[in-house]
Parts: sequence; structure tokens; C-alpha cells
Amino acid sequence: MTRFDTIVIGAGISGASLAFALASDRRVLLLEAEAAPGYHSTGRSAALYTRNYGPPVVQRINAASHAFFVEPPPGFTDVKLLRPRGAITVAAPGDEARLDAVLALDGPGNRIDRIDAARVLAMAPLLRAEAVAAAAHEPGVMDMDVAAIHQGFLRGFRRAGGVLACDSRVAEIERRAGAWHVACGAARFEAPLLVNAAGAWADEIAALAGATPIGLVPRRRTAILVDPPAALAGGIATLPAIDFAGSDAYLKPDAGQVMASPGDETPVAPQDVQPEELDVATIVDVLEQRTHLEVRRVARAWAGLRSFVADRVPVVGFDPRADGFFWLAGQGGFGIMMAPALAEAAAALIRDDRPPRALADAGVGAESLSPARLRAVVA
Repeated sequence: MTRFDTIVIGAGISGASLAFALASDRRVLLLEAEAAPGYHSTGRSAALYTRNYGPPVVQRINAASHAFFVEPPPGFTDVKLLRPRGAITVAAPGDEARLDAVLALDGPGNRIDRIDAARVLAMAPLLRAEAVAAAAHEPGVMDMDVAAIHQGFLRGFRRAGGVLACDSRVAEIERRAGAWHVACGAARFEAPLLVNAAGAWADEIAALAGATPIGLVPRRRTAILVDPPAALAGGIATLPAIDFAGSDAYLKPDAGQVMASPGDETPVAPQDVQPEELDVATIVDVLEQRTHLEVRRVARAWAGLRSFVADRVPVVGFDPRADGFFWLAGQGGFGIMMAPALAEAAAALIRDDRPPRALADAGVGAESLSPARLRAVVA
């Protein structure tokens, strides 16, 4: 039996960032079921940073993470974590009113402008002119280097003395004598504090521990990579990310190709999720209807899991029923954007039972994140 101060289950971006935040003053074990961290949702992200994504609480957490991404701690990374991309939400003729909700999010540090069809087509010449009436332009949207962010947290965690154990799927959890006892195959660990950062598997981990479920729903999101038209291949790197008003579909450049998704959110059981042919066909049809892309070949198709609770706000805090059991789950498709600020909030709640001043001042209190808020929903 190996004893730690804290055991964190799940080494994706959420678990890694919190383990990084806690390792400075306690002995932390980070358990990962797969052979390497980030195999599931973290490694399958669209890799965009935008303050406008998600419900208001999530938007505030996204904004609070910006400073970390721009100026990470010394030694965290040797590369820029954010790079300019910009984004446009495009309205087809007759759909211009659908831009109003996006334009209403314009504000300090988050400029959004209405642009006409001519400018849209100058910025994104792969769009079909007949499918463009106007757009909302968000110049502050950035590409994120997800691998560098994730590895920065893991590297800093290990430098601080943290222990990462991969291929460590949790099979048993028991609370006794004031500590959590966790079994992963033949390995046995214990700690007074157990953090559930298991992503889509978080409710399953809770069941093993006898904690209160939060009604977590994993949802499949499909994406594909396709080659750009030969005439546009040279300019694909400067293309903004593109959303389509009235649709969940989106696209963005990705290493000389175009990554696109139908924006599907199909409820599924926690699993190594794979793309469905119908979802791939759906996004191919969108591309051929709205752009000059002629998809003769899908270079790659994949799917990831985005896990939500009922209000789509992350769940961060101590379980109301299980002593020493801490939730860090339900980040949906926002986990990487939120990671620095959310980890800081989680670490503060663990140490002091209150969120950091910056988040509290932004209207993100402990009660807005607490698992206790979900009792009526999952009862």
C-alpha cells in the first residue's frame, strides 16, 4: 500500500491541471486508465480558445484562463500556447437575424463586428458566394496548442514530485479509517482526499466510491479532415474558424487540411468512441453545400466525448455525501479553455473552501460549481 496526500483519478487536461496546482504542497498521485494521458477527450479537441463559448459561468472561467495561456509560469513550455486565428459566424441569405445573438456578446476584450459578404469572402474564399449574406467576426478567437498545454501541466506536476501512474484502471474504491483506498489491479494506494477527474467515466467512479451521482451525460462529437481545393491550398493557413448561423457545424484549418464537424452531441455510454458514418456524411454534405470543397476522400475521421451535466456548468467541489471525495467533472467541450482557472478554483476549494478572488469577483462562486446544486436534478 502506497500512501499519498491526494489521489487524482484521470490524467486528461482537468486532472493534470489540478494535480499541477496541488503538487507544490502535497504528495499527489495521478492515475490514468490508458497507456498515456489525454487519449480520450483531451487528445480529440478542436483546439480553439474563445471567451464566448458555453453558458455565462463557463465564459467567465474561459476569460479568467486567458492570462495563464498568454504568460504561463516559467518552465511550463517553450512554445506559444495561443496563436491568432479569428472566427466568423456566417449567415446565409435570409438568415441574417441569426447573427444577433453572437453580436450581442461584443464587449471589452471580446470584440465582435458585423461584416458584409464581400469581406467574408475575402477572408474565407472557400465559401460559396451564394451561401453568404453577412457574418459576425471575432478577431480574438485563438488556436490553442493543446499538446503543449497538457504536457506543460504534466511536466510541472512531475517536477514538483508528483507521481503519474498510467495503465492504472481503478477497480475498487473504499473509504475506511479516514482515507480512500484505491485498487488498480495488484497496485494499492491510499489518501485522505480523492479527486474524481475521470471525464466521461466520472459517474462510474462515483458509484465505486459510494458518492452521489451528478447525472453526467457523455456526448459524441464527430470530426473529419479533408484536403482543401488545390487553388486555395496555399492560403488555407490564414483561414479563420468558420461557424454557420443556424447550424452546429463548423470548420477550421488544421496543418494544411480542413478540419470540420457537424457539431453533433449524441448521448452515448462512456467508451473509446468512434465516428458514425451518418455523422461523417452530414458534415460532408454541409461542406459541399456551403463551400467549394469537393470531398472525394476523407483523410481521417474521429470522434470524441464531451460530457455535460444538466446545466452544462462544470462540477467542482466536495461531494455532499462522501467525505474527502472531490468532483472535477462535467467540463463538456470547454475543458481545455477552462483548465488553468478551473484548476486554480478547485485547488482553492480544496485548501480553503472558497474559490480564488478573481473568479469570485467575476461572479463564479463555490455554489455555482458545487455538486450540491444538482441534487434536485439527479434525485
